[in-house]
Amino acid sequence: LLAVAEEYRLGDFVTSSPTMQSLIGIARRVATSDTTLLMLGETGVGKEWLARGVHAEGPRAAGPFVAVNCAAIPEGLFESQLFGHKRGAFTGANQDHRGHFELAHGGTIFLDEIGDMPTHVQVKLLRVLQERSIQPVGSETTLAVDTRVMAATNRDPKEEIKEGRLREDLYYRLAVVTMTVPALRDRREDIPDLVENHFEIFRIRLRQRLYGITRDAMQDLVQYDWPGNVRELINVMERAVLLCNGEEITPADFPEAISRRLDPTRVVTPDVAGDLTEDWLSKPLRVARKVVAIDFERRYLV
Repeated sequence: LLAVAEEYRLGDFVTSSPTMQSLIGIARRVATSDTTLLMLGETGVGKEWLARGVHAEGPRAAGPFVAVNCAAIPEGLFESQLFGHKRGAFTGANQDHRGHFELAHGGTIFLDEIGDMPTHVQVKLLRVLQERSIQPVGSETTLAVDTRVMAATNRDPKEEIKEGRLREDLYYRLAVVTMTVPALRDRREDIPDLVENHFEIFRIRLRQRLYGITRDAMQDLVQYDWPGNVRELINVMERAVLLCNGEEITPADFPEAISRRLDPTRVVTPDVAGDLTEDWLSKPLRVARKVVAIDFERRYLV
């Protein structure tokens, strides 16, 4: 459970990507309403961040934002966590417990990884969305809740429906407006700005006397595919700023999967489709072939 104290704004999404700019435009339009939203995208692309921005610029901004990670809740506790329970409802229920929906009253509830919610709980969630009321476990009465619902998943919802993990009626109830956040590798033009932004954040936070990032280091970051998306980039930048021994971040400060270095002299495989440099032409063929083979094998295995 996360309750927001900081301020989030859609304007903080600085992007050069036309796809992201279009997405932010849609987010601005839906922020002023109470429409249910479904956010799609890979893990780490910033679905929750976007949801917080929509909440912060909407009519419920003064209310709470409650984020629930459905993948982290044990199946037996789902109903209690979402809808609350009364004292004595089950063994160990020694007092009344307010669920996430009640805590989000007057604000927004964000259900992350909705596909990990058990089917029987999905049925109850659908009823909550329709009737705007909850029934705590062990209670004989219902409780009205005024909550905007946003949900997210990193999977294909149509495939989840086909596999029986997501109810089709719940999907259509949640997907009044669907927003797909693109993967970072599909908007590489945003990587330099994200890198510079988080470089400054961590330089100040970690009190490191650094002055920038080398061109080779930035090139490695732009060319990397970022399977963990923006979340991975943030972690990589924090690590690089913390471990950097010089005045600039270099490829040596990145994990092996990102850096294309073979050794401290940074030998890089040439572009075989282009012109070979004088440096490569001066090497004996057997040496050049060996270097290329080693670098290819390392990158392939990574």
